[in-house]
Amino acid sequence: MKFGLFYEHQLPQPWGEDSELRLYQQALDQIELADRLGIDYIWEVEHHFLEEYSHSSAPEVFLAACSQRTQRIRLGHGITLMPPNYNHPARVAERVATLDLVSNGRVEWGTGESATAVEMGGFGVDPDDKRAMWEEATREAANMLAMRPYPGFQGRWFDMPCRNLVPKAVQRPHPPMWVACSRRETIHLAARNGLGALTFSFLDPDQAAKWVEEYYDIIKSEECVPIGHRVNPNIAIVTGMSCHQEEAEAIRRGLDGFRFFGYSLGYYALFGEHRPGRADLWERFLQVKDQLPDNAGRGGIGTPDFKEREAVRDTEKRRELAPYIEAALARKPKMVPLDDAAIPHVEALGRKAPSPLLNSDRGGAIPIPTQDPLAAREAAAGN
Repeated sequence: MKFGLFYEHQLPQPWGEDSELRLYQQALDQIELADRLGIDYIWEVEHHFLEEYSHSSAPEVFLAACSQRTQRIRLGHGITLMPPNYNHPARVAERVATLDLVSNGRVEWGTGESATAVEMGGFGVDPDDKRAMWEEATREAANMLAMRPYPGFQGRWFDMPCRNLVPKAVQRPHPPMWVACSRRETIHLAARNGLGALTFSFLDPDQAAKWVEEYYDIIKSEECVPIGHRVNPNIAIVTGMSCHQEEAEAIRRGLDGFRFFGYSLGYYALFGEHRPGRADLWERFLQVKDQLPDNAGRGGIGTPDFKEREAVRDTEKRRELAPYIEAALARKPKMVPLDDAAIPHVEALGRKAPSPLLNSDRGGAIPIPTQDPLAAREAAAGN
């Protein structure tokens, strides 16, 4: 078992001028400490416009900052919104690769669809299309990271010509891939696609054990056909933890936090009517918090020797799953790479029309040729 921290950047009202600054700086301090304490992962969400619930709209920037304040902790996108209206697949691939480079190969690439009307409406995503958008964009972003060049694609949700995506990630062919899961059916989806399952449901132990068993049964079956170029046979399960010198205070603070998490998620995803810029979630929550049930926020307690057991278990798990992963990758339909002769030439704009660089007053000490000196030399040699 490995342990991680899950960040939404929640910020209940009232806000001061520096509330978001303190939120981010304190989170960076916490993650730096977590790295020193031996925590294995951090996961950072991507959400948009969800006032109070999540002020985390640019996780790649936050994770890059984390990479420079830590040494060993894994940096997880939990998750990147993959419908192209949110993020073009090429931009996702570029950011994942760049984060992997600046972190020296510590990225975990979580993917997902989105779930709220506030976000989907803001970016013009039809809820009925988001699963198909996720599948197309996730598959092609993985292809962009793995192939040189990417042959190009004409799909339902985005088109892209042949290009070679740079930079490439440290972890080849791409970092471990995950998908957000909130139901049993999406855990099965993760396994069928050879993806790690990021389960954002608070599960009781018996339910979790059943879902884990089903997940690995599918990983070992012919149903597993990887969407990426590697298989990531892992499950991450969200639970709650609250720590304080006094147990009663840990429970008091922790349970209110977890209740607010559940309430605000329900507000944005299920029952709320939101007015942008006029959020009042915390005030609403305070009126009903005592009516909300106790939850999984009491977490668990363990001892440090789990680290030693984990290393042995991980080796055994890799050995057990290796033949199944090899078989799954053999089943994957692979995008056909282009023959060298089929790679297109992309002409500079100046070959087709007058360039703004010509006859400009652009300063600078570095000369810019207006014609290809090599072509001129070859033409002269031919004469």
